[in-house]
Amino acid sequence: MKPGHRGWRHLIHSTHYSLKGLRAAFRNEAAFRQELGLCLVLLPLALWLGQGPVEWILLVGSCLLVLIVELLNSAIESVVDRIGPERHELSGRAKDIGSAAVMLALLLAGLTWALIAWQRFFA
Repeated sequence: MKPGHRGWRHLIHSTHYSLKGLRAAFRNEAAFRQELGLCLVLLPLALWLGQGPVEWILLVGSCLLVLIVELLNSAIESVVDRIGPERHELSGRAKDIGSAAVMLALLLAGLTWALIAWQRFFA
């Protein structure tokens, strides 16, 4: 176990770092701001559209998954950019793979919302 804070003190510090990361993503990542804005619009809609806890968690979870993957993608891009500004095949590959992960999360969210909406209105 590495030295450092434990127990409640660790939880407090971890929470501080997590909030710092959310603020940094909001401040520096336009895609994160756009996806967060969309989630803030969709979350109340999820409570109306979803019929029961399973559909609610699918709708809300798909939105949160997009934000989580976007945060990880932004972290990858930050590390790659930190290494250096020159173009490198592996740097480009890492960024492209992170971007693909975001795309798949968005597709999953869109499919989830579309299928639940279809079931509610057309089935």
